[in-house]
Amino acid sequence: MLYAGVLEIEPERSRLGVTVSRRIGNAVIRNRVKRRVREIFRGRIRDSLAKGTSLVVIARAGAGGLATASITDELVAGARNLSARISAKGA
Repeated sequence: MLYAGVLEIEPERSRLGVTVSRRIGNAVIRNRVKRRVREIFRGRIRDSLAKGTSLVVIARAGAGGLATASITDELVAGARNLSARISAKGA
């Protein structure tokens, strides 16, 4: 699940929040999911977001078994969709 919003507090910076519950798996799997999401955000998503956008990712069941390419595809598509909706709402 992916949520996004615009920050008025720090308008020059984009941020990421990641939540992975115990339902996803043990600590190793949860941390792996968080590391993958953070790396995808740094490498593929941050530059495409408008300044001041805050993105929250909530991992759902099955996220621990996904390949990095699948996670990348889903996050990039979701971020693109949310970014377009935020831009349309602000215009």
